[in-house]
Amino acid sequence: MSAPQYRRVAAFALAAGLGLSLAACSTKSDDDGTSADGKVTITVDCMPVGTEKELLANWNADVAAFEKANPDITIKSVSVGTQCNNPPDFTARLAGGTTTDVFYGYMTDLQQVLDSGQAMDITPYLTTDNIATWDDVDPALKGVFTDGGKVYGVPVKNYSMGLVYNKVLFSKAGLDPANPPKTWADVRTAAKKIAGADKNAAGYAEYSAGNTGGWHFTAEIYSQGGQVLSADGKKADFNNAQGKQVLQNLKDMRYGDNSMGSRQLLQWGDLLTNAAAGKVGMFVGAPDTTQAIVSQFKGKYDDWAVAPLPGQDGPAKATLGGGEGYFFKKGLTDAQVKAGLKWIAYQKLTVGKGQFDYPRAKPQNYPVGVPQPLLFTKDSATAKAEFELRKANANVDPSIYSLFEANQLPIKGEPANAQAIYAVLDSAMSGVLTNPNANIDQLLKTAEDKVNQLLTAGS
Repeated sequence: MSAPQYRRVAAFALAAGLGLSLAACSTKSDDDGTSADGKVTITVDCMPVGTEKELLANWNADVAAFEKANPDITIKSVSVGTQCNNPPDFTARLAGGTTTDVFYGYMTDLQQVLDSGQAMDITPYLTTDNIATWDDVDPALKGVFTDGGKVYGVPVKNYSMGLVYNKVLFSKAGLDPANPPKTWADVRTAAKKIAGADKNAAGYAEYSAGNTGGWHFTAEIYSQGGQVLSADGKKADFNNAQGKQVLQNLKDMRYGDNSMGSRQLLQWGDLLTNAAAGKVGMFVGAPDTTQAIVSQFKGKYDDWAVAPLPGQDGPAKATLGGGEGYFFKKGLTDAQVKAGLKWIAYQKLTVGKGQFDYPRAKPQNYPVGVPQPLLFTKDSATAKAEFELRKANANVDPSIYSLFEANQLPIKGEPANAQAIYAVLDSAMSGVLTNPNANIDQLLKTAEDKVNQLLTAGS
């Protein structure tokens, strides 16, 4: 799970004035997207919403520039809200066959997309003729969208998790912003001090709804050296000492110390809204959550820093990594697939264009210098070019991310069928955060049984 800037949550909405609805985005209508004169039209989702003014202006400028360079292609943009893959909505669009021609999904969505029958095999089209930088894209990311030797999606973002913390609240609580917590015991100590110094702030904040709780449970059990599924992926593997420790850490902070605030059942936007308002001391997140705090929720970069994910008694054993990409709807014409790949290449995989147009972003309220997305193989020509352009146009103090970058942890990917598993684990997270008498053993046993049922049903 991630979001276009990872895990964004907002209303399910369309951009006004486009004359499009989700139902209208199905490509299997009276035409195949190709006009008599050979011009091709494709629908593409994940356009920024109207409240993201600069991001939307950039998107529209990119569409105009792309269409000028490719006069035979028309891009019809669709917004599906600030969270481009709100899991229930995404599932509904798949079930109803109302996805756009080129549609956004998490790296964990491949199986769901395949099961829906909506995915098109695009393997024959994935060449440097269609995406010039394709050979430099990290093979591990390509593998996430591959099944049975066939590729069904193009990766466009990649991330890993750390500890995001508010330097202002740290200083207010007498903590050293240059020395953030390294263990979960340190997190608990710091959270208690922050909550004690500012009664309006949660020393530590956590998700527990909308599949985000299960997502964070996964990151935190990885930090303990555990996993969510067995190595063969056939059964749950979190009802153990590591899983119990994750929930015990949270229960101790929530009810033992009262350092997490009374408002729970938080989703992505809830937590970041509070963070931008200076009401959150720490939370688990990727580096680009600082971008969301500023760009979407009007916070300040200078207030924040990112450190490695804490471990239980020392450095974390691993951290969670994930990301997103674009799928192609089954039934597109040859010309539409090539047009879609050209657009993705321009918007997402070309240094100096689209998401990598750092010179454009620099003067805007949009960060240059965040160590994401990690899309290209290290030391490849594209990776080097991206790094140099980012460095030359940085408008964010690199010290914000220096601890995170200098202490890279082993990265573990999200489990198969992640969204369904996360939905189950939400209950364990919400249970321990909303009930002072919650029985951790029972919460995990219930979740284990449900996950095993899911796995059995899907086998």
